[in-house]
Amino acid sequence: MSAPRTRRRAAQEKLGHGSDDDRTAAVVDGNGSTRDAPEASDSDGDENIFLFWPNIIGYCRIVLAIASLYYMPLHPRTCSLLYSVSCLLDALDGYAARFFNQSTRFGAVLDMVTDRCTTSCLLVFLSSAFPRWAIVFQGLIALDFSSHYMHMYATLVVGGSDSSHKNIDKSQSWLLNLYYTNKIVLFVFCMFNEVFFIALYLLSFSSPLLSPHLIKSVEETSGGQIQPGVPVNTSLLRQMFPDPFSAAALEIARANKMDSTLPWIITGISFPIMLAKQIINVVQLVKASRWLAEVDIKSRKAKGLNKKARKA
Repeated sequence: MSAPRTRRRAAQEKLGHGSDDDRTAAVVDGNGSTRDAPEASDSDGDENIFLFWPNIIGYCRIVLAIASLYYMPLHPRTCSLLYSVSCLLDALDGYAARFFNQSTRFGAVLDMVTDRCTTSCLLVFLSSAFPRWAIVFQGLIALDFSSHYMHMYATLVVGGSDSSHKNIDKSQSWLLNLYYTNKIVLFVFCMFNEVFFIALYLLSFSSPLLSPHLIKSVEETSGGQIQPGVPVNTSLLRQMFPDPFSAAALEIARANKMDSTLPWIITGISFPIMLAKQIINVVQLVKASRWLAEVDIKSRKAKGLNKKARKA
């Protein structure tokens, strides 16, 4: 091996010593001498997490959810359509995350927060539509938030910051393992849970059995009687609204034409799955509480606090 080539290799090996943090990149020229190269900036390769495709889908879900809330009081068809599309996009963002290799913690939290908030807003409306059952809807909101918060916090404490709330071992809970690891099971439970509440929402506009005040208020105002499925004439609308052709008046007329048969069928089919979903939320809350308690017990033993408590 020639002397210049030997000196060049020795210079390259010398440059290899030291840590990556305090080593300056160097360039070896044709004469075997070295010179410093400009350091690469850490920000040159930064990714904009907020513009990842799954997160963009999440933003679209939020926009659709807000739009559905705007139409919720008087436009049941438009609201149901927007709300349903927002829920269906929940399945699409997961596929996008895997397809583009863009799974992020921000995206997971954004997805969960959006789910909790949209469902809660719908349950709040149902509480006002069915005031006698308001305590049930309030309890469902509390259970939904508490179980998911406790579960996500417990998985972070037990598994570390790199863990996911969907990584549940069978030894921890076979039910939660099946629920979170089987995509079909997760999709079916989440979909029918939302479908049940959407069906109840439609029944609040179409079923005098569940919402007699919708018909009763018109009877008391006009002195007449309105049967479901009978078109509302403009003379009656004039007694209810200053402009009988306004958006609110026309929507009330359409709402009285709605048939409650299909919403009742959807409610009956989706109710068992919705109930099972609430049972899973209870199991999730109990399991997460136990996992956190076990961590507290180990932590107190490590610090010797359990012995001090016994002496006291």
